[in-house]
Amino acid sequence: MSDHIVPDSEHRGIIARLPQLPRDLAMLARFDRPIGWWLLFWPCAWGLWLAGAGFQWALLGWFLLGSIAMRGAGCVYNDIVDADLDRQVARTASRPVASGRVSLKLAWGWLLFLCAIGLVVLLQLRWQAQLVALGSILLVAAYPFMKRITWWPQAWLGLVFTWGAPVGWFAMRSDNLDAIGALYAGAMLWCIGYDTIYALQDREDDALVGIKSSALRLGGKVQAGVWLFYGGAVALWALAFWLWRADWLALLALLPVAGHLGWQAATLDPSDPDNPLDRFRSNRLAGFLMAAACFVVGNAGS
Repeated sequence: MSDHIVPDSEHRGIIARLPQLPRDLAMLARFDRPIGWWLLFWPCAWGLWLAGAGFQWALLGWFLLGSIAMRGAGCVYNDIVDADLDRQVARTASRPVASGRVSLKLAWGWLLFLCAIGLVVLLQLRWQAQLVALGSILLVAAYPFMKRITWWPQAWLGLVFTWGAPVGWFAMRSDNLDAIGALYAGAMLWCIGYDTIYALQDREDDALVGIKSSALRLGGKVQAGVWLFYGGAVALWALAFWLWRADWLALLALLPVAGHLGWQAATLDPSDPDNPLDRFRSNRLAGFLMAAACFVVGNAGS
């Protein structure tokens, strides 16, 4: 297997040392690709830290565990729903369910196990955050079908994958809904931007099998679209900070993440096979920089 991600995952590290079936289950949940659960986790930290309750290490740990489990569950569910489509796309044809290495029955059992871990995490939150978290279920269930009916499945993913921001907020407080609303809206645009970059890898195969994506819809204007999504995200985050703390100095906390997103957009090269994946993965750093900004603004003067 090449060091490059040809079949959509890497056989390296601990995953490579597992026997075949455990390795397939780990790959089904994308445990070999931690970028996904980092992107799910960081919005949780944003909401938690902007709420101004300090580090909250225990809650952060639960959110991290929940992100790993529920991102894994979402990937398993997606692969069950998309098995027929995955077989037609070079990058996804070797996925465990699509290839037949993992049966549908076993995949459903693995999905329920991961959801049980998510339930344990849910029970650690106060009831207001529990209700918000449960509100994402229908959005998650509908997501795999969006690529069949709209050119903008990335927008639906934005709704789903950044839901942790309001969950993190409601884990601490239930007021200032304007601030958390702006933070969440900005997170959605951030997700649309980075998933549009990710979708550049599959444009040719997606077009052949009839899968819709923002990368296909934007055509030759993908880079301009990413600039627009990231610019909108930073503007909404600035609004969230202002609504929470009307202080011009607070907005300076956004400069590192704004600069990083600007670098992504400016250096994006859709013609280079490796460039979009590198830019997509760098959003782990973007999420951290935004988390640091939320902590500074949320806890300044407390």
